[in-house]
Amino acid sequence: MNAPALVCFVPYARPMTHRDEAATDDAAELIAQLRELAGADPADVRQVVAEVLSALDRAAGGALREHLPEAIRVDAGLDSAASPAGR
Repeated sequence: MNAPALVCFVPYARPMTHRDEAATDDAAELIAQLRELAGADPADVRQVVAEVLSALDRAAGGALREHLPEAIRVDAGLDSAASPAGR
């Protein structure tokens, strides 16, 4: 008896551009810095991440918070009760 064939959808992957590679390098560097901070004091890292997310949300006009899990929104002060729109 033959096993059923698995069909997978693979979306078209566009070639990475120099800009994509730079963004990937920047993200990897940020992750390394956060990991280094986490070794020192995880509470400090949470605070830094919360501040960064808050700044990004402000820059995005409040649109970022819709895409974050509730626990992260609360930590970053982006939950609806703390946001200007929720008051």
